Amino acid sequence: MARSSEFLPLDDLALRAVIGPGSRHVALIEDAFKVLIEAPGGGVAINGSARDRAQARRVIEDVAERAGGGGDLDEADVRAAVAAAIGGGEARSRTGVALPVGRRGPIAPKTPAQARYLEALAACELTFGVGPAGTGKTFLAAAWGASLLRRGEVDRLVITRPAVEAGERLGFLPGDLNEKVDPYLAPIWEALNDILGPDDVRRRRDRGEIEAAPIAFMRGRTLSHAFIIADEAQNLTRLQMKMVLTRLGEGARMVVTGDPSQVDLLNARDSGLAHALTLLRDVKGVGIMTFEARDVVRHALVERIVRAYDSDAAQARGGAQP
Repeated sequence: MARSSEFLPLDDLALRAVIGPGSRHVALIEDAFKVLIEAPGGGVAINGSARDRAQARRVIEDVAERAGGGGDLDEADVRAAVAAAIGGGEARSRTGVALPVGRRGPIAPKTPAQARYLEALAACELTFGVGPAGTGKTFLAAAWGASLLRRGEVDRLVITRPAVEAGERLGFLPGDLNEKVDPYLAPIWEALNDILGPDDVRRRRDRGEIEAAPIAFMRGRTLSHAFIIADEAQNLTRLQMKMVLTRLGEGARMVVTGDPSQVDLLNARDSGLAHALTLLRDVKGVGIMTFEARDVVRHALVERIVRAYDSDAAQARGGAQP
């Protein structure tokens, strides 16, 4: 196929975003579409076949648009734009949701799946975010809860998860309740610190606006005017899942996140997450967002790892059939 070149003008801000730190962004685009991209000044020259140039141009225009909007942009955004160009979809879906500005810039969905997740959080009293690690389901849940708290739409943010170790026995943990629970909630604290800042998180925890509680401490409570995050829900038993879901009080909202492929219970069939998804799929007020390997935004290698494990699991299921 004949190869030729076209020039795409860009301002300095967009050009820096397209090239990326250490030319990593432009290298991702070149590798994906087998094009050569040069920056002679005032824009980029794209050399390749007509089809490859068109796909690369879509990615470059999306990256440039995001850079012009002042959003935080990294390799995950470029990979999402590449995947959308290859699949013929939109790199990002525009949503009307209001999210806080994190310490590294505005928080926005990186993929169409993340955008649909935020739309579900806005529309539903109970939302399930289900899928592999690295898809942003916990981070966006924390961001959404932080935005509600900042706007005064809820009085507190309640975070809970089962204290189930991932194949290890950690034994007795010293300290008060917060010190015992915090190690299990590290991903959420990291997200909230990134969004609100450690000092604001600390102040809100001292005032009781942000609360961490183990699953066992949820029984008997009615959580009104609160946003509840139930994380690592694949490790909830069916009875625990029912108990947590029925804590919703007046003016409360809840998001349940988990990865059904990473159940740490002794008997994986005891997991209440898959059961709840089947049972509540058609219930009014419940939203379900299922992420896939292609939605991973953590690191390119994480997506490939997830795909390899998914393939192995599919082969195992096929071999188990009579």
